Amino acid sequence: MTVVLATVCRDGVVLGSDSQITDKGRGMTYPAEKIHPLGELAAWGGSGARSVLADVERKFNENSAAILEAPDIGRALQAQVLPVLEHHYDTFIPDVPGEEGGGTPSAYVMAAGWRNGEPWILEITPSGMIGHYADIGFHAIGSGAPMAQQAGSLLSHFHLAERSLQFGCAAVLRVLKALDMTSASVGEPFSLCRINEEGAHHLSDKEIEKVSHVVRRWEDAEQAVIADIFD
Repeated sequence: MTVVLATVCRDGVVLGSDSQITDKGRGMTYPAEKIHPLGELAAWGGSGARSVLADVERKFNENSAAILEAPDIGRALQAQVLPVLEHHYDTFIPDVPGEEGGGTPSAYVMAAGWRNGEPWILEITPSGMIGHYADIGFHAIGSGAPMAQQAGSLLSHFHLAERSLQFGCAAVLRVLKALDMTSASVGEPFSLCRINEEGAHHLSDKEIEKVSHVVRRWEDAEQAVIADIFD
């Protein structure tokens, strides 16, 4: 199961993901990084066929400046992703003897950044459509997306869009930890990337551990308040 999610904060955007890749055709899972740089000012993540996402990564690495400088970032992303999807759809062999149910060449791509004091979160679907989610403030892709959306809704009373990037990192990590508890195919290590007007910063393992400590303090504080009110 894959989950990549993004949330808008007062001063930036946070992306997070798990690291588990499921290969249905071979009946196996393995870890892989799912959040990648999009130049120095944005980041992106993907869900679906790894061959498609590898080609998308190469295209984004080669054309990140043109994408981020384009008047319409969504259409610039679409222009890079669409030819990759079309190529894999055209060359895909659906019926391979002995490998029934081995997957499809479809993939979802989500990118996020901060430009001119405003957040942007964009999705390119397997059919090439552009989705805009900055105004909604939260979005997720991957097979774990429905659970992530539900977990995000359960945190909506904290008004993430009005809070800092530091809080946003804690909220995203808390969602990922909740998914880890409920799904055997979502698991650590988790990835976090925070983006503001200064650019994108991909958190190190040590930095993520500090955020995890904040999450534990947050959970302990909630338990203390509940005990004070109801016990």
